[in-house]
Amino acid sequence: MAQPKSSQTNGRVQAPKPETRDPLTKWATRLLLLLAAVASLSWLDTIKDRWYVFDPAHLRALQLSAVATHPDDMPAMISHIVANLTATYPSSQIALNTDTSEWVFNNAGGAMGAMYVIHASITEYLIIFGTPLGTEGHTGLHPADDYFHILKGEQWAFVPGALEMERYVPGDMHLMPRGVAKQYKMHEGCWAMEYARGWIPLMLPFGFADTLTSTLDIPTLWRTVRISGREMARNLLLAKI
Repeated sequence: MAQPKSSQTNGRVQAPKPETRDPLTKWATRLLLLLAAVASLSWLDTIKDRWYVFDPAHLRALQLSAVATHPDDMPAMISHIVANLTATYPSSQIALNTDTSEWVFNNAGGAMGAMYVIHASITEYLIIFGTPLGTEGHTGLHPADDYFHILKGEQWAFVPGALEMERYVPGDMHLMPRGVAKQYKMHEGCWAMEYARGWIPLMLPFGFADTLTSTLDIPTLWRTVRISGREMARNLLLAKI
């Protein structure tokens, strides 16, 4: 096979120039890598339920128990929920954040409230969310099913074309299936236990967008990232995806 010839200029030998790749080959390689990534992600989406730990029926029963045992007493309801979860799910199976004082603002879709992250992993999160003042906004369009369990107060919602609002009160569950978006309003003193199952990291841009484009509350953003990242890492160490 013929070797590329080196050239000589002013007595110095120049290294042969590397052969350039055919542009068609480069784009074909990129396309194959993209197709492989899409196929892998599609396959993972079909098996993600094997990594779920929380049972929606158990969470629904826990909501009803908390509301019935401690009506309108949010601190007692939160303690009731956390105590039940820690007794039900062993620490070797899933990591739960039991620090009920770890609250952080949450701005998303034009709505503002505060949240306490009980659990966060790649495929699930469980939080307490609400506000004593009231708020409204866009729910976001998410790659996850969202179960919104009302503990106190009222939430209203509607979808385009609906001429009557949906109304949710303590003991009700507002299910937002994957890919559904609504306008919602949480009235003064509304609090809920929110459970999402799906690809949680893909929900984070919606949760960060208002901070980056509106509030510029970087300390809150940092706390949110730190808490969520910490809890996801704790669960990954337990092989909880």
